[in-house]
Order: sequence, then structure tokens, then C-alpha cells
Amino acid sequence: MWPPSVVQEGATIGTDVVIGAFCFVAKGATIGAGTRIQSHTSVWAGVELGRDVFVGPAATFTNVKRPRAHVSRAPNWDRTHVGDGATIGAAAVLVAPVSVGARAMIGAGAVVTRDVPAHAIAAGNPARVVGFACTCGERLFRGRKPKRAECKQCGARFAPDRGGGLREDGRAKSR
Repeated sequence: MWPPSVVQEGATIGTDVVIGAFCFVAKGATIGAGTRIQSHTSVWAGVELGRDVFVGPAATFTNVKRPRAHVSRAPNWDRTHVGDGATIGAAAVLVAPVSVGARAMIGAGAVVTRDVPAHAIAAGNPARVVGFACTCGERLFRGRKPKRAECKQCGARFAPDRGGGLREDGRAKSR
């Protein structure tokens, strides 16, 4: 953890987590093992980051969809879930309640207002699925509909899943 970051007592932090400078992690937030949070990011109560998540600098998580200063929502925060291996780009905003699937990629500056399926690449304001990514991070293909694919970089193969995303379907036999 880099100074002058703050982690409140009651936050759940996994092993081998890196928290950059000027970050805040609230009581009730959960950060999975191996996750990397870059500087100037706050992770609020109700936010759950899976294992090996990458969070770019100045990413923003919310935990109240309709905030009012005079109305307390605690402890009934809206939830944000980011799946294992996902990437959240620099200055992206995730508006709770929202779920980002495993190994999805959120583009820099995107505003995520709806769920993003596994392996999807979402970009824009509001964020829309613009393609799908391999576990290794390479783009598999452009488009909004999941389809069978093989990564040209690492050889992983993918098939559509029931949630509108992709699931790994094995490795290519040989390269």
C-alpha cells in the first residue's frame, strides 16, 4: 500500500494486493487476492473486486444510484461486483448497481451503467459492448454478440456462455 492511502478497518483485502498512492478503501469493501489498484481510486462499501482485477488510475466506483445528502442509504448500499481477472480502465466510472464479468475489459473513461458479460470489452458513455477479449488481454473480435473464437496470440479457444459473454473452451492443439 502506497502512502498516503487509507484502508478502513473492516475492509476485506486478499493477499498480494497492491493499492496505489492516494487511494481509499472503505469498511465493507472487498478486494480479492492479486488485485492491483492504481492511484487516486476509492473503493466504497458494497464494492467487491474479484481476484487479479486491474483497476486503472482514477477509476470511480459508486454505491448509491440516487444519492441525496440528507438521505442516509447506509448500510443498504447498492452493490458493484467486478469478476476475477477483469480490467477497469483509467478514469472509468461504474455506477452501482452493476456487475462486470470475469476477464471483461472496461475502456478508459467509460461510464458503466449496465452489466457487462464475461470477456466483453465495453467502452463509451454510456458504455456498450464493442468486442470480446481473451484471458491474455488480446482482442478476439469486434462486435456485440458472443461467438466462437480462437486467440491469435495464445491459442485459447472460446464459446458463447449463457450470460451473453464468452467462456474458455480449451487451447488450440498446436501452433
